[in-house]
Amino acid sequence: MSTGTVVARPTVHRPTVHLLGIRHHGPGSARSVLRALDELRPAMVLVEAPADATAAFGWIGHPELIPPVALLGHVADRPRRAVFSPFASFSPEWQAVEWANAHDVEVRAIDLPHSVTLATGPDADELFDDPTAPVDPLAELAAAAGEPDAERWWDDVVEHRGDGLPAFDAVAEAMAAVRHGTSPSANEARREAHMRRAIRTAVRDVVKNGGSEPATDTAPSIVVVCGAWHVPALDIDGATYSATADASILRGLPKVKVGTSWVPWTHRRLAAAGYGAGVRSPGWYDHVFRHPGPDGVARFVVDAAHVLRGAGLSASPDHLVSATRLADSLAVLRGRPRAGLDEVLDAADAVMGGLPLVRDRLVVGHAIGSVPDGAPQVPLARDLTAQQRRLRLKVADEPKVIELDLRTPNGLARSHLLHRLDALGLPWGSLEEGRGSSGTFRETWRVRWEPELSVRLVELSGYGTTLERAATARLVERSLSATGLGMLAALVDAALLAELPDAVAPVVAELSSRAADDPDLGGLMDAMVPLARSMRYGDVRATDARALREVFDGLVVRVLAGVVPACRSLDDDAAALMIERLSGLQAALALVDHPARSTDVVAVLERLADPGGPVHGLVQGRATRLLHDGGHAGRDGRGGRGGRDGQGGADEVGQRLGRALSGGTPPAVGARFVEGFLAGSGTVLVHDVALRELVDRWVSSLTPDAFTDVAPLLRRTFGAFEAAERRQLGQLVAGRGTSRQATFGHGVDPERALLTVSTVRAMLGLAEPVAAGAASEVAADSRGHGDG
Repeated sequence: MSTGTVVARPTVHRPTVHLLGIRHHGPGSARSVLRALDELRPAMVLVEAPADATAAFGWIGHPELIPPVALLGHVADRPRRAVFSPFASFSPEWQAVEWANAHDVEVRAIDLPHSVTLATGPDADELFDDPTAPVDPLAELAAAAGEPDAERWWDDVVEHRGDGLPAFDAVAEAMAAVRHGTSPSANEARREAHMRRAIRTAVRDVVKNGGSEPATDTAPSIVVVCGAWHVPALDIDGATYSATADASILRGLPKVKVGTSWVPWTHRRLAAAGYGAGVRSPGWYDHVFRHPGPDGVARFVVDAAHVLRGAGLSASPDHLVSATRLADSLAVLRGRPRAGLDEVLDAADAVMGGLPLVRDRLVVGHAIGSVPDGAPQVPLARDLTAQQRRLRLKVADEPKVIELDLRTPNGLARSHLLHRLDALGLPWGSLEEGRGSSGTFRETWRVRWEPELSVRLVELSGYGTTLERAATARLVERSLSATGLGMLAALVDAALLAELPDAVAPVVAELSSRAADDPDLGGLMDAMVPLARSMRYGDVRATDARALREVFDGLVVRVLAGVVPACRSLDDDAAALMIERLSGLQAALALVDHPARSTDVVAVLERLADPGGPVHGLVQGRATRLLHDGGHAGRDGRGGRGGRDGQGGADEVGQRLGRALSGGTPPAVGARFVEGFLAGSGTVLVHDVALRELVDRWVSSLTPDAFTDVAPLLRRTFGAFEAAERRQLGQLVAGRGTSRQATFGHGVDPERALLTVSTVRAMLGLAEPVAAGAASEVAADSRGHGDG
C-alpha cells in the first residue's frame, strides 16, 4: 500500500444570511447598505427586484447608464401592459448592485418576476387582510415614538444617519413588532414566498460552490437588500415559513412572455408618483446622499443661492451664513437631531426668499437619466436614441423651446424627426402656433420628455424597427381608417413634413379615391387648406408635392361647381361654418397661386354676394369682403378695377353694402351681412370713410325695437375687433379722430420698388433676379395696377 500526503477537504460552512431592511430610495439606507457590504464582504447579494431583471443588473455601473432610470417590464404581445421599477442614485438597491458588480460578487433579483405579476394583474386586496392592521408601518412606529410626522421621524432616525449594520438590527426589531398579528394580502404573500425560495436557493448555491471565505475557515455571508416591511417574513430559519408551504403558494401561477429594458426616468416623476415609486423630495435626498456630513446644510444653501442668482434674485455671502445658522437654530428649537428639509427651506425662505423656485429646482429637481445604446431596448427606442444624439436633441424633463431653420441640414433633419414622432403618435414635441418667424423656413417647437413615452415607444414598436418605417406604417394605417377628406389631407401634410415618401403615395391614392365619390362638399372644402399647404411648402422641405396637384385641381372643379347651391337655405350655424370654409378656399387658392382664383372664383363670389339671392346674410357679407380684399369688386372687362384708381371697386362694395342695409332689408339680415363682411376685423372701417359712414347711418336709422333685436349680433361682430380698432372706431364716429389720408401718389417707382423686392428675396433665401428684367417686371406691374 502506497503512502502519501492526505489533503484535508475544507469545511463547508452554511452561509449566514443578513437581511438589510431598507426604505426604497432612502439615502441613509443606501449609505448603511454600503457600510454593511464593506464590512461583511458577502459571497452573494440578493435584491428585492423582479427576478427576470437579473440580467439587466449587469448594466449597473456602466458609465453611460446614469440614474434616475427605470426597469420597464412589458408583456411581449401586449406592450400597453407594463410596469416601471425606478432607481435613483440614492436608491439602496442601486448602490448594492453597483457594489456587487464592482467587486465581482454575484447579484440576483429575488422578487416575483414580471412574467407572473403582469399575468395575474394588480391585486385588489388591501395591504393587509386584517382590517385592524396598520396601513402605514412608518406611521405606527412614529406614533409610538410620539412623532406625528412619519416621514420626518424616519429621516431623523435613518436617512440622515447611515449607521450600517446596527441600524438594520433596530429596523428588523421594530418591523417585527409592527407586523405582529397582521396577515399579508394574497399578492404580498406570493412575493414573500418567492423571495424566501430565492434565498434558500442562494444558500444551496453558495454551499455548493465552496462555501467559505478565501484563506479563512469562517462562514460566508449572503446579503439580502429588501424593504424593511419584509424583513420579518424572510427569515428562512424560523418555523413560520416552510419550503413546502411556499411551494404551495407559488404553484400554478400563470405566466406570460415579457421583455425588460432600461428607460430614462426623472426626479420629477419620482416625486409625482409618491412613495409607491418614489419620494416627495428626490432632489433633496440626492443632496443628502452626496453630502451626508454636517456641511450638507451649508452646501444646500449655496446651491439655493446659485439658483436664485440665476433667476436674477439677490443672494449675498451674508445671506448664506445667516440662512445656515438659522437652519441649525431651528433644528435645536424644534428638538431635531440635525437640520432637515423643513428647517433648511424655512431658513432659506426667511433670509433669501424664492421658495417656489428652490423647491422646483433643488427639492424636486430636473434630473433625467440616460441609457447606453447597447442596453436592453426595443429596436425602435434604440433608433430614436441614436437620432437624438446625432442631431444633438437633448432629452430634458422641463419644457424647452427650440427654433429650427429649415434651410440648414441640421434644422431640416430635426424637423423631420419631430414630425415623424408626431405622425407616429409620440408627442415628444408640439409645434407652436403664432410663435417665432411666420415664414416657411422656420419652425418653433416646444419639447419635453415624459417617462410614459417610453411605454408608448414599446407599444408602437410593432409598426417597425426604425422611426421612418414605423411612422410610415402608422400613417398608412390611419389613412385607411380616416373618417373624412380633411383628415386624409392632414395625413398627406404630415407625411410630407416628416419626409416619409413611402407614405405619401398610398395616402394620396386613398384621398383621390375617396374624393372622387365623396358627396360632402364641406369635406371637400376642408381638405383644400392642408392640401394647399402641402403643395406650397413641400419644396421648402425638399419634398416632392407634385403628386398632389391633380387631386387638388379636381377638388377645385367640384367645389366651384357645387358651392353656390350648397349656400342656399342655410341656418345660422351652417352659415357660420360656410363662411369659414369660403375664407379657407380663398386662402388655399392664394397659397398655391391657382389660376381659378382670378376667374372662376370671382364669378362664384359675385353670385354669392348678390343681396337679392337666396343666400344667408353671413355668406353674402363674407363673399363681398373676399371680393373687396382680392381687388375684384367692380372689375371692368379688361381685368382691371373699374373707375379711376380703383374707385369703382370701392363704389361697388358700397353699393352692395348699401343694398344690404337698406330700409327694405330686415335689420337682422343686414346685421348678419355686416358680421360676414367685417370678418372679425375692423380695419376696413377704420380706413374707408364711406363704408364707415354707411354702417354708422344704418345703425342710427334702426328703430328701438329693431336695435334691440340686432344688438347681440352687432355686439358679437364688433367684440371680435382688436381693442385698438374699437377704440379708434369710437373716436372716428364721435368726431374726435382723423381719418388716414393717402400719403403716396399714383403708380410705382420701379427703382424704389426694386429695393423692396431685393430685401424680400434676401429674407426668403431666393436668388436675386437680373436687374433689368426685374425692373421691367415691376414697371409692367405698375402699368397694370393704377393704384399701386
